[in-house]
Amino acid sequence: MIFKKIAATVSALALSAGMAAYMPANTAVDINANAADVEVNYAEALQKSMFFYEVQQAGILPEWNSVSWRADSMIKEDGTPSDIIDGGWFDAGDHLKFALTNAYTASVLSWGLIEYKDAVQKAGLYDLYLKNLKWGLDYVAACDLGDKVIGTIGEDGFDHVWYGSPEVYMRKFNLKNDTEERPYDTITNCTTIAEMAAAMAGGYIVFKDEDPKAAKEYLEHAESLFKLANDVWAENGADANKDQGIQGKYYNTINNQGTDNFIDELMYAANWMYMATGDQSYLDKCEKEYIPLFPKESQSTDMKYTWGFCWDDTTQAAALLYAINTGKKEWIDHVSHHLDYMIGGYNGKKPVGGWTPDGMTVVDGAGWGTLRYTENAAWLAKLSCDTIFKDNAQLSEKYNTWAKKMMDYAFGDNDLGLSYVVGMGEKNPVNIHHRGASGIHDDYWQELGKEEPEEDDGWQREYAHVLYGALEGGPNPDGTFKDDNGSYVNTEVAIDYNAGYTAALCALLDDYGGEKLADFPQAETPKWAEWKMAASLNGKGNSYTEVKAWVMNHTAWPARVAENIKFRYYFDVSEVLAAGLSVDNITVSIGSQQYQEGKQGHATTTGKPIKYEGDPSGNTYYAEIVFEDGRAIMPTGQSEHRDEVQFRISIPDAVDGKPTTGAWDATNDWSYEGVEDAPNKLELKAAENNHITMYVDDVLVWGTEPDGTKPEVTEPTKPTKPENTNPSGGDKAVFGDADESGDVNINDAVLIMQSIANPDKYKLSKQGKLNADVVDNGGGITNSDALAIQYVESKTIQPSDFPITANELEKL
Repeated sequence: MIFKKIAATVSALALSAGMAAYMPANTAVDINANAADVEVNYAEALQKSMFFYEVQQAGILPEWNSVSWRADSMIKEDGTPSDIIDGGWFDAGDHLKFALTNAYTASVLSWGLIEYKDAVQKAGLYDLYLKNLKWGLDYVAACDLGDKVIGTIGEDGFDHVWYGSPEVYMRKFNLKNDTEERPYDTITNCTTIAEMAAAMAGGYIVFKDEDPKAAKEYLEHAESLFKLANDVWAENGADANKDQGIQGKYYNTINNQGTDNFIDELMYAANWMYMATGDQSYLDKCEKEYIPLFPKESQSTDMKYTWGFCWDDTTQAAALLYAINTGKKEWIDHVSHHLDYMIGGYNGKKPVGGWTPDGMTVVDGAGWGTLRYTENAAWLAKLSCDTIFKDNAQLSEKYNTWAKKMMDYAFGDNDLGLSYVVGMGEKNPVNIHHRGASGIHDDYWQELGKEEPEEDDGWQREYAHVLYGALEGGPNPDGTFKDDNGSYVNTEVAIDYNAGYTAALCALLDDYGGEKLADFPQAETPKWAEWKMAASLNGKGNSYTEVKAWVMNHTAWPARVAENIKFRYYFDVSEVLAAGLSVDNITVSIGSQQYQEGKQGHATTTGKPIKYEGDPSGNTYYAEIVFEDGRAIMPTGQSEHRDEVQFRISIPDAVDGKPTTGAWDATNDWSYEGVEDAPNKLELKAAENNHITMYVDDVLVWGTEPDGTKPEVTEPTKPTKPENTNPSGGDKAVFGDADESGDVNINDAVLIMQSIANPDKYKLSKQGKLNADVVDNGGGITNSDALAIQYVESKTIQPSDFPITANELEKL
């Protein structure tokens, strides 16, 4: 633990002075009250926090993603990424990606692992932690463009209006915007760039022994990003944060006083750079350039100890790092002032929100994401006890006790008995403001979490998924909690909310131990039918039956679309035959329907009934309605989640001048059962019809055939990507065979290199791209794929060894 080693050499002298002066005169919180009210398995909590970060993964998912209800997202119809930078974490309950919060989160996650690596390893969570951390770090690195950075990916106007699953996001986005490219902006925002530098430096420290190649790249990014952040400040002065882009609407890096807030991030990054490189010049820069501008308390010469550590205010984190790195007493004292301020107030100042009646510190008086600040402070307290206060038993006990109480508050040690960590504790809030976890198909998210009304109205109210490990916003300053999907301040989750909380878990794991769950995560079983049919009678007569039907896509495990969709309506022809007519006299026709010819979702029929082979009498036939492209039926909104088709099955009113009266009787038809009495509002449960069968990719997914055949029920499995399949869910890949010759040889390597150099002239087909992606499968075609195939030519490896990782390639 590098910080602890540094602290051990400096803390004895710095802390030899009496520490009683640091105790607040009036402690607002009894930190010892109810200290053991909850029992927490901190290893389980850390394991589930990693699950939350896997839920937040954007783009083409890695093979190790363990969330059964997640699949690739933000991809075009051809399976390639829609985002200029694939991967990264979705920010919160939405689908925007911010370099700022990805970087902040990655830096804090690195911090926790650096300090408490041994505890995380002992709990058996080290490899999982590394994978999740690297996912975020790689995105931050890719956002570095040299003279600027990618700030935000996504259109906020669309993103914050539409509520749905990430897997089908681009289907709706394309429908609204007629493009498969998500917009992005580039910025030169000092705070963002400095936090990116800090993240890269932390990534270097974590991975320098685990993945030297990645670590080297991280350090190169860290050095260039730090220089860029400092240059932006030097060139723009007070306007160094002015270029915010879209993120400014959600993560404004210009504070309420109108002055720019970036010195703290520069100092935070400089300390990380020092720890990564050992270069004293970074600490010198802090002393000479940043500390003279370090924030001061209002109308005071005191360094600012108020407010709290978060995504755009790293003041207290920078101060702690500087205290650890230098051992200077004035900075150690400063950290103590800040923690005392959090616990009970210091020098007449207290947190803006004070304390809830049951003892939680509230930094933000507005009450937005209160627990995020509290747990960040708990992280700083825990780390301080293990470093700069290590030799002071009095302060260590005080700060450790408070930190644990604040963490346990989140797990249910509060007056409401609510665990604000989803999937932990005895009682969680019902609502989580999170689009993906909702699994919603009708976009009517305001009804989520509410009780079903006495009279069915068709809206989805049940959440599809359990968002294990997510830290919700938390209670209001007065201790109340509004358990409502629309109460974002209480029920939203975010990657930055979980960051300090996760680091603190590492520290608590070090102190108290814990055991990870051996059977986590379990694959989810769908809570409702993902594909279903509803129908009502549109009209009937002596010679026809007309039905209005809805084909519905309510998929959420994961949300998805399918091109090949059809349904069958079964009817009995015995009366027709008894009247001397033949099956050839029966016609199937489509009247009104939702989509015009030429559009996805347009339905067709052969016009003639088809004999059902499951009926020994031979009198059962069916009308088959086929959608030319069923992908239009998608769980993205009130109109898209279903496709309405009105169809008629009829015989002529007369044949050869003879009336056919009595030859048509629908009442004994298999699929007619329930149709006549069904409500016209097909979204209602009473309109569902299990005697109309639906098929996706020729597999029965809804209904019961006349012979009793029902959809096959399969046990859920954890999501794994088969070795021979495209991670985007497309066709099977023959790894290495880029030219589709049936063999893997040097010609494939040459074609890959040519296609990279001149894609217009040397084109890989869709199948060729699947076959060529042999290194870090799902990450796109690179020269590494060509190199790996050359090893096949030299007999170093076999095609059956594909896909391989970049680390495996490097070892060849």
